[in-house]
Amino acid sequence: MKKYLFVMRRLPHLTSHVQEALDQMLTTAAFDQSVSVLLLDDGVFQLKAGQNPQNMALKNTAAIFTALALYEIKDVFVEAESLADRGLGTDDLILPVQSIPRAAVNELMRRHDVIVPD
Repeated sequence: MKKYLFVMRRLPHLTSHVQEALDQMLTTAAFDQSVSVLLLDDGVFQLKAGQNPQNMALKNTAAIFTALALYEIKDVFVEAESLADRGLGTDDLILPVQSIPRAAVNELMRRHDVIVPD
């Protein structure tokens, strides 16, 4: 089994990229691979509670994020500085996450066999 780390840095709802990345995560996990997620920069907004993209005629991906645990994707990491820079805390997010400092991101990446950037 390989360990995959999906890195998400983009704002939600701008393109179909987030939906495609989530599909790829779920497919990878369905084939019994270890999947983790790291949210950096504007990617932290992926998990922000209270979003309503339907008002903009966009798909709400929050439901897919909440389904990650059903696929045994339990390691969701958020860079602490990215949250703080955007005025967010872990209690503003729709999922429990592991907040890690920027200095620990490289070590997290080294612990995975495959890095999938957005």
